Amino acid sequence: MKVDFKHKVVVVTGATGGIGRALSWRFASAGARIVLIDLDEEHLPAVQNQIERSGADVLSIACDISDYDKCQAAMQQVVEHFGGIDLLINNAGISHHSRFEDTELAVFEKMMAVNYFGALHCTKAALPSLIERRGAIATLSSTGGFAPMIGRVGYSASKHALHGLFESLRLELKEKGVHVMMVCPGATATEMHKNMLAGDGSTISVPAKATQKLATPQEVAEAIFHGAQHNQRLVIHSKMSKISWFYWKFFPSLFERKLYKQWRSELGL
Repeated sequence: MKVDFKHKVVVVTGATGGIGRALSWRFASAGARIVLIDLDEEHLPAVQNQIERSGADVLSIACDISDYDKCQAAMQQVVEHFGGIDLLINNAGISHHSRFEDTELAVFEKMMAVNYFGALHCTKAALPSLIERRGAIATLSSTGGFAPMIGRVGYSASKHALHGLFESLRLELKEKGVHVMMVCPGATATEMHKNMLAGDGSTISVPAKATQKLATPQEVAEAIFHGAQHNQRLVIHSKMSKISWFYWKFFPSLFERKLYKQWRSELGL
């Protein structure tokens, strides 16, 4: 049976980003009550106002998800405001662009603090309500969550960690009626590439490959919505991501050779 999200409470982290905004709009259009969570206090009110104009009931909360106490306070605020949580979408994330040898430890720690512990914190804080309402958790990973990535080792490691956490958690929560879905979008036209961390921790812009077709945030949000409706375990969006998954699973040596060749070409080696 398809899940009906009318009047359901959907919490979206990283809600001011491209995919986060698109997710909030998509679930709001299905009649859900939306909770926007983001560190970006400046843009939260504008996103809330835009979605509210569609007639949706929206709550926005500024929160640093790398801080567990703040996540607890945020989820408690959601429960007090809406009565509970039906779907938590762990969407917030950051990335870096640097070789392992040129990347400071602080950058690796930041990747884990936001991408891994941020999702863990929000899930831990929301879990009592999710269990009570037999809800669901959707966590955004990437192609880097199941296959290697050159120049984004810390990012890939944080996404691999998410799979270990949530795929194990899926089994623990099975008898309690809480569904867990992993999402692996491909290259998407968001602002993330403009706000990557360099090896020294500074912010840099890394242009998307001109040869790579980028999905729109709306296309990704639609795939996630469909997956949540049907309680899918894994959503791999984009043809290239599906091909990567297939080759890494069944032909890992070939995948590595192609990836290495591509990397050398990009660097002009």
